Amino acid sequence: MHGVSEMGSLAERIRQGDSAAETELVHQFGQRIFVMIFVRTRDREAARDLVQDVLLAAIIALRKGQLLDQEKLAAFVHGTARNLINNHLRGQAQKPQFEDLREDLAKVDSSNEIEDAERARLVEETLEGMRRQDREILQMTLVEGKKPGEIAASLGLTAEVVRTRKLRASRKIAELLEKKMSRR
Repeated sequence: MHGVSEMGSLAERIRQGDSAAETELVHQFGQRIFVMIFVRTRDREAARDLVQDVLLAAIIALRKGQLLDQEKLAAFVHGTARNLINNHLRGQAQKPQFEDLREDLAKVDSSNEIEDAERARLVEETLEGMRRQDREILQMTLVEGKKPGEIAASLGLTAEVVRTRKLRASRKIAELLEKKMSRR
């Protein structure tokens, strides 16, 4: 174990950008931090990941000169470890606990529902990109069931214009849906 003044020197060397000092910090604290994390988490993989996170956070903070008393390097590194461990454990506690599905629920095929919802979302997206009057024509035709003549009268257009715009808008939606759904 290094003495107190050696710890201060190590911290200062890291602050100055000495990569050998960073490597020394990793060798000095890596194993101890791993043990500390493993004891708290009981998860070897999480401990390995968290060791990397702790050492990286400590080195970045040291590079920025965030350690005010360089003689307290060990306490700083262990405090960083403690904070990241606590964050990890809080995150684990907030994850939902999953239970196995009952067999009758596990057999439900929701792919059609998912595709239908995705299609509806894409249609809405496409409609938002259309001109207001084209959306109105589609609304009156498909939802309200009105004929082109009725729509033309209410919008001040000819029935032929209504039919043409309805056809173009319908094709546009179909093409965009086909394109977007084929990418999935």
